Amino acid sequence: MKTQFTPDFITELKENEIFVFGSNLQGMHGGGAALIAYDKFGAIWGQGVGLQGQSYGIPTMHGGIDVIKPYVDEFIEFAKSHPEMTFLVTRIGCGIAGFKDEEIAPLFQECIQLENVLLPRSFVK
Repeated sequence: MKTQFTPDFITELKENEIFVFGSNLQGMHGGGAALIAYDKFGAIWGQGVGLQGQSYGIPTMHGGIDVIKPYVDEFIEFAKSHPEMTFLVTRIGCGIAGFKDEEIAPLFQECIQLENVLLPRSFVK
């Protein structure tokens, strides 16, 4: 089992690293990790989903866990198909969106087995 976790604070990335953040569908990256993604890692204003520079947006602001899950599943498939990239998943949905770690963490359980995906310590039991 992996022993690495996403750092609590990410200020820079290596060339192959991708900052995974919670976004909104409109791609208005105005606060939290989304603002960091926009300011530092190439997130595109107006794009709420998917790869953007050295960042990857997962919408979390438009409903409950059931509507977030398909976007997480899409991310997992993307990560599987891009083993050359290392994905640093932040505590998506656990800031401005208002979810608890224990609500979001189960969506990422498959990532525990993926060598190229690092999760927040709070997402791994």
